[in-house]
Amino acid sequence: MIVIAPEHRDGSAPISYVRSVPIAQEKGEKPQVTKSKRMIGYNRISHTPSPETEAARTAQLKIRLYELGCIHDALVRIDQGVALTNLNTSSATFLPQFRGKMAVHEPGSISFAGHSFGAATMVQFVKSTFYSSQTSTAPASYEPIFTPSSRSDISKQITPNNPLILLDVWCFPLRAATSRWLWNKPLPCYAPGGPGGCGVLSVESQAFYKWRIHLKATKRLLSPNPASETHTVEDDGRPGPHFYYVTASAHLSQSDFGILFPWVTRKIFAIEEPERIMKLNVRAILQLLRERHVPVAPASAADMGIGSETEMVTKDDSKIFCVNGEIKGWNYLSTDVNDLSDVEFEDDSKVDENAHPTEAVVGGELMKEM
Repeated sequence: MIVIAPEHRDGSAPISYVRSVPIAQEKGEKPQVTKSKRMIGYNRISHTPSPETEAARTAQLKIRLYELGCIHDALVRIDQGVALTNLNTSSATFLPQFRGKMAVHEPGSISFAGHSFGAATMVQFVKSTFYSSQTSTAPASYEPIFTPSSRSDISKQITPNNPLILLDVWCFPLRAATSRWLWNKPLPCYAPGGPGGCGVLSVESQAFYKWRIHLKATKRLLSPNPASETHTVEDDGRPGPHFYYVTASAHLSQSDFGILFPWVTRKIFAIEEPERIMKLNVRAILQLLRERHVPVAPASAADMGIGSETEMVTKDDSKIFCVNGEIKGWNYLSTDVNDLSDVEFEDDSKVDENAHPTEAVVGGELMKEM
């Protein structure tokens, strides 16, 4: 499996660089590389909902989706053996080995996954592409973030069958007034002929699970009809999404932060089993890929928590998608928004500083009673 991990240049990372590329030379001459590079620093944007914040996040999404489109175009070209001229010198030597080796042409063959703002980016990318042909029916207030041609490779790639993996998906950037038309559209998996919600895995940390107004937004995002507060998966008639939260997990538990920095994880976030939390996520991701007919390696007994590393392996870990809580700390969630009928979802004016992601990611996870 080939994993593409973009370094977005939208100002959301602590720092990123636009690196130099070889300067085109006459045939036979050695490429020259300039030493100049452009640094992109962190752009501090408030998390408190406002039109200005919405506009700033939408601007970041436009950059992110444009970059994803460029990445897909580059992958197609690499697989076709096209020589790319804007690579750094360390990349040019090993890319030819991927010619004709990547499953990037078959529609629905690419899996899309992200964490936090990255998960929101993937949602907006697949929905913007999938519904691009319908924008003529959108209201005048709708401003497309990404509009590929219907004949483009990415438009052919994204279908109802692409696996979608969302870890602590952050919904605020998806609900801007200018893109609300797209928010009200269901994920492509719910389109006619699609698998329904079973093509999606969404995992919440405990902090995001306890963030009630956001949990309601996530339930709507994962439902067959995000525009409705009453429509349920049962109304769709197809399986619902694989939706879970992990007990005693932090937002950073969705990454390898807890494994790399176990002392910080224990002292600051009171997370005692970062490796186990990571294994639950990985098990669920691998099982989703199996169910979506993506070949993956078997799971070991140790990874499944049923024995040692040398014991039996299995190619079916369907137990991870249990709904009865039989796996410690692994809690199934429904997308029924009626469970949160007391939450005023649309009244963003009631969202104060204690409800934004910074608080959920850091402040809300501190064991203050300790």
